[in-house]
Amino acid sequence: MSIFMPLEQLFSQKPDLAQPDLAIDPKVGVQIIETLISFLDKYIFPEVAQRMKSQFRTHLQNGNYADITSAIKLAEVLTQQMQTISSDRHLQVFYSYKPLPSLNEQGKPTAPEEQQRKRRYARWQNFGFYKVERLAGNIGYLDLRAFVPPELSGETAIAAMNFLSNTEALIIDLRQNGGGSPDTVALISTYLFDHQLVHLNNLHWREQDANGVYYERVQQYWTLPYVPGQRYLDKDVYVLTSSFSFSAAEEFANNLKQLKRATIVGEVTGGGAHPGDFLLLSDHFDVFIPTGRSVNPITQRNWEGTGVEPDIKVPGEQALKMAHLAALKELLTKTTEPEFISELQQAMLQQGATQRVIATLEQD
Repeated sequence: MSIFMPLEQLFSQKPDLAQPDLAIDPKVGVQIIETLISFLDKYIFPEVAQRMKSQFRTHLQNGNYADITSAIKLAEVLTQQMQTISSDRHLQVFYSYKPLPSLNEQGKPTAPEEQQRKRRYARWQNFGFYKVERLAGNIGYLDLRAFVPPELSGETAIAAMNFLSNTEALIIDLRQNGGGSPDTVALISTYLFDHQLVHLNNLHWREQDANGVYYERVQQYWTLPYVPGQRYLDKDVYVLTSSFSFSAAEEFANNLKQLKRATIVGEVTGGGAHPGDFLLLSDHFDVFIPTGRSVNPITQRNWEGTGVEPDIKVPGEQALKMAHLAALKELLTKTTEPEFISELQQAMLQQGATQRVIATLEQD
């Protein structure tokens, strides 16, 4: 399953603490933990998985979970214990007050009504496309909160990129983006490159053959040979990041940074580079197990645990203003039409530039 996070988690990395709690019988808690231990064999790093399994068994033998009667607390404790050993922020146990739907082998709901509910949820969020607009100086702006899989978000993504096609520079805001599908990363990225295919990223998956033997499968991600509408070529692109930017949002930023196609502005990102599977532990608990790891084809590394380093480091709340000003400055050095120069100057003044800076740019 090629996704970095389950759909409901794309818009928030934090569990829904507003939902009611449930009382957990200690015996039920043991069953949940035993199931979790069995699923950890799928984890991308088997040596780390063995350390986590050993920890859980030791805690079980010592009766350390016996006094946990809160469902919310159990999910928190299990997540914290896994992440302490793995330092993997994708590795999480989730609790749901409402009974969870059954899933097929691809991690998708088996019931048609649950599939429809997920589509409705994604549509309610406009598939992650919160704002698309033209800023002063003919700068395009896209506020993208999630990379929802393209089978759901494709038409909206295409419409957004076509709306932005006539702007002179583009700002893509990922400061509130929790991740999503690498297929959607590839779709949007394709608009930023020409027809020659570009290698974006690799995912290395840990999988089992028919005999139960684990092996590594490499899945490559490239730009697409065709996208509807006009490509966004020979124009500057800025990507805004924050410490919340996570998973596929980090992949998008890292891909464009390594390919020198965008300037990253903002904060170091969250540091999650491991996609995986969404597995049921019980009617009210599930776990996200990373079964893959990203490997950038240029650096041969990823951003797990470190995050993506911005080219222009500023607090997240200042990133949009900084990127807008940078785009305006660059345009002012290239623009010759007096009426457009006037708009750029006014926009720069609104963003805090001084007349002296503007005059210097005009001389250059």
